Amino acid sequence: MLRPITSSPKTLSAVCKVIDATTSLNNEELQSILISGLSQTSDSICEGDLFIALPGEKFHGAQFAKEAKAKGAVAVLTDVTGASMISDLPVIVTSNPRRAAGIVGAWFYSEPMRDLYSVGITGTNGKTTVTTLLHQIMSFAGRESGLIGTVETRIGSEVMASKRTTPESAELSALTAVMRERHMRNLVMEVSSHAITLERIRGSHFAVVGFTNLSQDHLDFHKTMEEYFLAKSRLFTFEYADLAVINVDDAYGERLTKMTELSVKTLSRYSSSADWHFTQIVSDYIGASIAIRGSGGILIEAKTSLHGGFNYDNLLMAVAIAVESGIDPIDIAAIIPRLTGAAGRLEAVRLGQNFTALVDYAHSPEAVVRVLETAHEISEGNVIAVLGCGGDRDKTKRALMGKALFEGSDIAIFTSDNPRSENPQDILIQMVLDIDIKPPHEVIPDRASAIRAAVNAAQSGDVVIVLGKGHEKGQEINGEITDFDDRIELAKAIENKK
Repeated sequence: MLRPITSSPKTLSAVCKVIDATTSLNNEELQSILISGLSQTSDSICEGDLFIALPGEKFHGAQFAKEAKAKGAVAVLTDVTGASMISDLPVIVTSNPRRAAGIVGAWFYSEPMRDLYSVGITGTNGKTTVTTLLHQIMSFAGRESGLIGTVETRIGSEVMASKRTTPESAELSALTAVMRERHMRNLVMEVSSHAITLERIRGSHFAVVGFTNLSQDHLDFHKTMEEYFLAKSRLFTFEYADLAVINVDDAYGERLTKMTELSVKTLSRYSSSADWHFTQIVSDYIGASIAIRGSGGILIEAKTSLHGGFNYDNLLMAVAIAVESGIDPIDIAAIIPRLTGAAGRLEAVRLGQNFTALVDYAHSPEAVVRVLETAHEISEGNVIAVLGCGGDRDKTKRALMGKALFEGSDIAIFTSDNPRSENPQDILIQMVLDIDIKPPHEVIPDRASAIRAAVNAAQSGDVVIVLGKGHEKGQEINGEITDFDDRIELAKAIENKK
């Protein structure tokens, strides 16, 4: 966990005042304990840390208090349940330690996000691509920028793998404080619905928040689409942001514009009444020639190597926010042809073969539909698609994803994704529910074998697309993660094509 070099220690007494925590310690004891950092996991503890012990699905963080002490923690912030588990460290107690963690993190590091031009992007699909494109625009425009997202975290030229889409609040505050310390001018980050609900962004504030779209996903966590939407909508308040940029081609986006208390800039691929919209999209096998009309009559004309309507939506949002941040539209027009999109998002594998081979992260029904539509746009023959569904996740979307695969491809190959603790065969049965699988469609549980089958079926002009895992480099089966990269497997299959 990265931390700033220049942060100053704070007393435990001051921490208590910030979050109105209770404790059995007297004032003298509270004043004598100095906190030099914050950690929400015992394995990231540094000497002098306040260990924030949160309740979880399987464990309570307080169960790791002894380990935290051994590594140098000097006190614990937790709830009543956690406090009852701790006997050998000073404890301060709050009813909602998740919320408190965000508030304390922002206070401890002096609200670093407000010292950057911070942008938060949420939505079911497109978050990674929008943030990647916007980060690229800012970088090409000469603005030192940070990026936090599903694939990676960047601070200027330093690149680190990300553990989750949106970090825990204490880590997020420390990370953005490091960015400020290293003179980043901007921050672009993905904001997941989990992060909003679990208060990982409590204490954060963005100059701009963007909404891409909403479709079925994560209903294992949110239970209903309404709950999922309301979770996203909480980002669009004055507590978290100053301005909203919303795609109104999406029905939930249109609804959000009427709900939010923020000023709104609207986006549309189709409607000229939106603040930002396309006046031209002419696609070819290389990409597209586009014209974007923006606020105040701005016109940006350029060529892009991106493919697919959903990617044009992502580009439109990135361009709109870049202009709102103060980047000259003329510079943006020159930058657009240099933009490459995100890893594992319609990422091509090229080894001189006579067909197109792509990898994409699509793991929701709507995303599968959109990506396969794009595959047909660029195909001169058949679309051969490979897809699995993850285990221990929303089971209600499996049949929908299976249907989308079957209806959207000429040859559908059903396989495993990350089965986690579930039986892969059970997942596949749910995917092909009510689908009559006959040749050339197949069910091949082993993912590497499924990819080989897709490649071996490909002929000149076809598109082979492997969906679901995108940038991921491992496959989780029964709690063990083994090396598995769709891009590498696809390349191997191409090299050994029969």
